[in-house]
Amino acid sequence: MGVWRWRRNPLRRPTDLFEAWVAFAALVCVLLVAPAVGWAAGLRVDGTLQRAAREQRQERHLVPAVVVRPTPEALLGAATEPAAQRQAPQRTQIVASWTAPDGSNHQGTVPAAEEPPHPGDRFRIWTDTHGRLVGQPLDPSSASFHAGVAGLAAALGIAVLVETLRRLVVRRLMHRRYIRLDRAWAAAGPDWGRADAGS
Repeated sequence: MGVWRWRRNPLRRPTDLFEAWVAFAALVCVLLVAPAVGWAAGLRVDGTLQRAAREQRQERHLVPAVVVRPTPEALLGAATEPAAQRQAPQRTQIVASWTAPDGSNHQGTVPAAEEPPHPGDRFRIWTDTHGRLVGQPLDPSSASFHAGVAGLAAALGIAVLVETLRRLVVRRLMHRRYIRLDRAWAAAGPDWGRADAGS
């Protein structure tokens, strides 16, 4: 498609050749530039996420915790709305105690590891060095997956941008062609069909 625009023939307009070059440049960008940008973006994001995952694994610790008691809100909710909990199950909040990696003792409200929680039950939670609750560290395989998605999104974004620009250029060329055709038709129109008009 569009190969005829490259051939020499008396009907080829300069805009036809320009349109063919625009299509060729867009094809090169979609096949070569977009994947290269996606690859570079994926590598950059992967490096950043892997570094964050390493830092999180160094800063976050899995420590043992002990159930002290259910929270008052959990007791009140269980007593008043058992049907609502069956429809929208939520993890029970409990008061637990734990010892931080630096040796300090802590107590606070955390989600229960098992249902129903019983005082004295043991489970593990993620904390920082000073015992503050934190989320689970980022897994390296999850980081690689997110980096791959980011790279794919970057490549697709570049491809869509290139195709959009190509379509805008072609639309502008078509608009100019129609203007030239209207002018040529207006110039030939008054003489159209006259016997001595030379046509």
